[in-house]
Amino acid sequence: MRIHVIGIGMGPQHVTPEAAGALRSCDYVVAARKAEDDGLLAVRRAVAGTFGVEVVEITDPERDRANPVDYPGAVAAWHAARVAAYERVLRERGGTAAFLAWGDPALYDSTIRVAARLAARLPAEYDVVPGISAPQLLAARHRIVLNEVGHPVHITTARRLREAIAAGQANIVVMLGGGPGGGLDLDGLDDWSLWWGANLGTASEEVASGRVGDVRGDLAAARSRAKAAAGWVMDICLLRTAGMSPG
Repeated sequence: MRIHVIGIGMGPQHVTPEAAGALRSCDYVVAARKAEDDGLLAVRRAVAGTFGVEVVEITDPERDRANPVDYPGAVAAWHAARVAAYERVLRERGGTAAFLAWGDPALYDSTIRVAARLAARLPAEYDVVPGISAPQLLAARHRIVLNEVGHPVHITTARRLREAIAAGQANIVVMLGGGPGGGLDLDGLDDWSLWWGANLGTASEEVASGRVGDVRGDLAAARSRAKAAAGWVMDICLLRTAGMSPG
């Protein structure tokens, strides 16, 4: 058996030639359904369908998303349940399977970890094909460089934004909840600069930029529009402190 972990950006328009070649070599794609009307599953089906590859669907195991005390433990339990569900499909079908990861599978995505565990248990060979990441799309849409000259960029999640600021980070890409309604706390950051985007690279794309105090009131409405148009929303932003000068 063989497993391809394939980064697909935000859909068929971001599938690279390398990813296309890997998909053509697959017997099927394994994908999880997270809801009855799962718009993200529909995008995965569109990607697979472009190359005539069957999608084998499983019901995504439940995950504790209510800010559990043991967050790493909750995620680990969810991953274990996913591995078990995927393993049943792979043992039944064999052949070459693909898992399609949003953006790039190396950045805030669990697919590589799941594939590694599956490969050890089956056993199977696995490889990884990179994709276009959300930070890349954000920088392209706003025509910016993510880091100032001589300065780093810190990538984290909305849940850990305050921790990053307290540690002195001044140039922060925020993923997994990068907008109002998605867990992003902008209180006290009015003088910071913000570059924000939702559903980047899709027909439901929304973007905004400017001083946080000037644009934050528009973000919730833009995020709602993106979700209404697509049935789902993925947003990301870059936050940069006021007065940060090139090095």
